[in-house]
Amino acid sequence: MAERLIIALGGNAIIKEHQRGRLEEQFTNTEASLTGVVELIKRGHAVVITHGNGPQVGNILIRVEAARDRAYDLSLDVCVAQSQGEMGYMIQQCLQNLLHRQGLHRSVITVISQVVVSQDELRRLKPTKPIGPFYTEAQARRLMAQGIEMIEDAGRGYRRVVPSPTPRCIVEQQVIKELFDRGVIVIAVGGGGIPVVRDADGTFRGVAAVIDKDLATSLLARAIGAEKMIDVTGVEKVKVNFGSPEERDLDRMTVSEAKRYLAQGHFPPGSMGPKIEAAIQFLECGGREVIITRPERLVEAIDGQTGTHIYPDEPI
Repeated sequence: MAERLIIALGGNAIIKEHQRGRLEEQFTNTEASLTGVVELIKRGHAVVITHGNGPQVGNILIRVEAARDRAYDLSLDVCVAQSQGEMGYMIQQCLQNLLHRQGLHRSVITVISQVVVSQDELRRLKPTKPIGPFYTEAQARRLMAQGIEMIEDAGRGYRRVVPSPTPRCIVEQQVIKELFDRGVIVIAVGGGGIPVVRDADGTFRGVAAVIDKDLATSLLARAIGAEKMIDVTGVEKVKVNFGSPEERDLDRMTVSEAKRYLAQGHFPPGSMGPKIEAAIQFLECGGREVIITRPERLVEAIDGQTGTHIYPDEPI
């Protein structure tokens, strides 16, 4: 049965561990990560794709730093927009080529997406999300003198930190839904979306923040009426008791079980935590299923043969 799917590609799907991230590598990895998506499209499923941008936006910030005083500076929101265009083009072209080879003629489009966050929350939040390159202590002190928040990162140097606010709404969500309803394959909310606030006069303004990609994907999934959310990441299945002798894979869990494991600390904030939080939000607002798995196991996971499957609680 054809279903409405939203598929989130993790950063590891584009740049593999220990790779330098050259464009040739990124195109090769992107094409490989999309082969399962093409099979789902062949089956008649409607698809929206989201993606992470951590390595890419980090590299953009390195270029900004290297070009300081030689080219105009870029704010973080513009860096996110730049990464959306770069990665959207890459995903769009790779998917178009794969579909063409299969004799499938479908429209694919990237929507540069702004995501509204709360000004009040931004004022309250302590900047904790590291972004960009590492700096020496001397470099960090110069940046801090300019008002930029920095932290020492595990003995590796200093990094800039920004807040990571909750996504509230997606400015372009109606356009994305209309395209989705017409059968267009849409790539949207890359990197969690461009963080913007809405001022009192109704206008938008970019801010220095990073929005979690999984939470933004969940928000978009609800806005467009997706039935299933699929998180393509670096593990085949979610684990509990990770790294201990009691470590085990989870084949399935309900929302209540996911909440319990989350409260027990099985899913850390910097890794699996946001994915589980996003799954809970989606399922509590009418979603039917969330699947978490590796890109190469996507089709098997949708067929129920692997992956971790999360479902709403059974009605009482």
